[in-house]
Amino acid sequence: MDILSETVAAIRTGNPASGLFIRHAPWGRRYPKVPGAGFHVVLQGSCWLLPPDGEPVALGAGDVLFMPRGDNHDLVDALGAPITEVALPGEPREIAGPGARTALVCGAYELGRHRSHPLLDDLPEFIHLPARPGRHPALRSAVDLLAAEIAEPGPGTDAAVPALLDTLLLFMLRAWFDEQSTTPTGWAGAFGDPAVSDALRAIHAAPERAWTVPELSAVAGVSRATLARRFLATVGEPPLSYLTRWRMLTAARLLRETGTPLAGVARKVGYRSEFAFAKAFKRQYGSAPGRYRRAADEPAVLAV
Repeated sequence: MDILSETVAAIRTGNPASGLFIRHAPWGRRYPKVPGAGFHVVLQGSCWLLPPDGEPVALGAGDVLFMPRGDNHDLVDALGAPITEVALPGEPREIAGPGARTALVCGAYELGRHRSHPLLDDLPEFIHLPARPGRHPALRSAVDLLAAEIAEPGPGTDAAVPALLDTLLLFMLRAWFDEQSTTPTGWAGAFGDPAVSDALRAIHAAPERAWTVPELSAVAGVSRATLARRFLATVGEPPLSYLTRWRMLTAARLLRETGTPLAGVARKVGYRSEFAFAKAFKRQYGSAPGRYRRAADEPAVLAV
């Protein structure tokens, strides 16, 4: 599995939610913060994003808006329009009105509350991916398929929609990193740097291995100093610090999603001693592995 797919799989939990919303001007809709990530896709018409801080952002047909940390915000049909509703589960999908029609697909992803990763943590609160001819065709195709499936459910919709939502999440992230491909720092820089990418793939493929910087630099085909410098500049931490982070994230996922004994989890992430693993895990998550496993996240109510 590639780095982006593995990272998203490691922090995802629960089931995504989505819905089709049709509003007629005038309208204003408030979205409280959600425990995960969210998105909006404008299928028809236009609207404005009103973030808690910063300037309003105009959204047109085909535009995608992604909120990596589910920050609260408002959507309105026009600047100055009053807020007429708050996003809540079970509300009407269409509300009639005298003005212009706007159709949106809105969705949310539940993320592990204690399983953060810098790939998402370092993203801006709001990512606007405008519709441009020829840009991000895979993202556009995923949006079209999801919108069609939600608008006209058929046999298999209950299986198709979650799969399409997972695909959409990856394509939104891919599109953003593609937009930042000229930036030599951050995770966009990591994906664009062959040496750093090779080292990351090695760590992800074998977190149980007792990697050293010389071994990782050999995999990457560069000197130790070069790898250390470029890894820190893009990933934000030294290679062995990231190795520990990925081990703990992998362990957290195994504890929550499998029945693997603690000793087995420890071995899978490179610890021969269950005690040493428990100590490292508690340092990262503030809880012993056994207690972390028992304290499962409560399912979040995702209003879209």
